[in-house]
Amino acid sequence: METLQGSEPRVRVPGVPFPVTPLGHPADLIAPGQTYRGASDQIGDIALHHPHPKAWFASFVMAFGLFLLFCLAVGYLLYRGVGIWGINIPIAWGFAITNFVWWIGIGHAGTFISAILLLLFQKWRTTINRFTEAMTLFAVICAGMFPLLHLGRPWIFYFLLPYPDTMALWPQFRSPLVWDVFAVSTYFTVSLLFWYAGIVPDLATLRDKAVSKWKRRVYGMGALGWRGSAIHWQRHQSAYLLLGGLATPLVLSVHSVVSFDFSVSQLPGWHSTIFPPYFVAGAIYSGFAMVLNLIIPIRRFYGLQNLITVRTLNNMACVTLATGWMVTYGYIMEAFMAWYSGEIFERYVMWNRAFGPYGWLFWVLISVNVLIPQLLWSRRVRTSEVGLFCVALSVNVGMWLERFIIVVQSLHRDFVPAMWKMYFPTKWDWATLAGSIGLFLTLLLLFIRYLPMISISETRELIAQEKEGRL
Repeated sequence: METLQGSEPRVRVPGVPFPVTPLGHPADLIAPGQTYRGASDQIGDIALHHPHPKAWFASFVMAFGLFLLFCLAVGYLLYRGVGIWGINIPIAWGFAITNFVWWIGIGHAGTFISAILLLLFQKWRTTINRFTEAMTLFAVICAGMFPLLHLGRPWIFYFLLPYPDTMALWPQFRSPLVWDVFAVSTYFTVSLLFWYAGIVPDLATLRDKAVSKWKRRVYGMGALGWRGSAIHWQRHQSAYLLLGGLATPLVLSVHSVVSFDFSVSQLPGWHSTIFPPYFVAGAIYSGFAMVLNLIIPIRRFYGLQNLITVRTLNNMACVTLATGWMVTYGYIMEAFMAWYSGEIFERYVMWNRAFGPYGWLFWVLISVNVLIPQLLWSRRVRTSEVGLFCVALSVNVGMWLERFIIVVQSLHRDFVPAMWKMYFPTKWDWATLAGSIGLFLTLLLLFIRYLPMISISETRELIAQEKEGRL
């Protein structure tokens, strides 16, 4: 093994022809004929030299416009208070908590792809794991803001933290809202460390390939003195696997804690023991759908078909289909347990979901979240960019509707009919939702512009293993 440009390990192996293989064969993780230098240049030049397509600039203008809308909505919220939203009594939770649960779910796909599939030695994750790790960080940033904004006085959010003060004000640790603070902050911290540990060798590659002096300095500071020595690689692999092992249980724990916001209450429609696994499956379901919605156009616009292959898209579609059936099972069991319990309030909540004032949303949810994803049984749909994009988009819409139904529809009719009321979102609710999407896309587009969206070091390792016939 020799070191190329002080940072990239280059393995010399005898050249072997790349076979033309059917979909699903291990040899089609990357396109035939891929070389170490070619992969490094193709990925690195996107961040260093390659002019970005016009679609990137158009997307960034639209995303940044939505981000400015978010700033306007939040500024007006701080000025006027949460009364600008459509929340009322008894529906004290509206779009804010719906968006919080939705964004946290989207952030789960990155950790699942990077950590769990890493520990399971799934090599097809190699060309998408860096992108999904970044997506996780940005989704958690978007999610973490909504509970703070929902406080009404976000500038005193520190009341949720166990800090020493003279008034002896301590948070209520039996409240799942306090559990969220620790779960989400821990998830973000570990995800950030996991993402940064993986990107250090690639920052060294960009440092060595950069032409301008300021780029070499910036990427060099991020590379932490990486020189590609054997001891560097040994420590890097140990730390990467350790962080992967720490991140794996967080996939299960974080959204389980989020589900406790609902399941520990006594409210019909929320008080359900199936919520923790049901929420985790739904999180991975929506997260993989969001990855597909983002990676398909990026793959097309940047010409990355030789790295993000059809097999990768097919595998992601299969995971989406599997988790979709888990979510469908959760729907069935939720209705069954409401009937089997004999509890009149639980039975009424399920009847109200299907045939009440919000019943049309329930049937839209079933259509886009259960029926349309069944198209993924077809291999033609799983390997079609357009078909897969449309199915993934329907899943994202459906998972947001699911969170809206859980939050709002369970609140608007509870035990006492005198407290029944409808919830109607205002323009500021929609502006905050659209603005959070703009913030997410703005951060993601900046990441694509200045950092390698695909792991250079892991891609080169994949090429070496394929040439040696170990895949």
